[in-house]
Amino acid sequence: QVQLVESGGGLVQAGGSLRLSCAASGRIFSPYAVGWFRQAPGKEREFVATISWSGGTTYYADSVKGRFTLSRDNAKNTAYLQMNSLKPEDTAVYYCAVNNANFATIQVSRYDYWGQGTQVTVSS
Repeated sequence: QVQLVESGGGLVQAGGSLRLSCAASGRIFSPYAVGWFRQAPGKEREFVATISWSGGTTYYADSVKGRFTLSRDNAKNTAYLQMNSLKPEDTAVYYCAVNNANFATIQVSRYDYWGQGTQVTVSS
């Protein structure tokens, strides 16, 4: 069993920053890719960013490119999503996910494990 725990969400004013963390534990085997997704009320879950095991491959949604940065510390089995210049439209529940094949993909269906999510609210 693999557990993913997100943390770092909260309420922030527009233009502010937050750093989300995703800690993996349990029967998780390297290498694996980590993805971040978000879901706003009444909307489908959407891709935010993904990173391969080595960090050599990263992809970002156009809506967050230049504002969000995804990194990872493999020794700690933890990934970090640094979110700067936040906008009210970034408000959502943010989920991290793991792809066991180290496939850094934007597709929701290709991820094997998911966290419980952390709420990010950006006020205008």
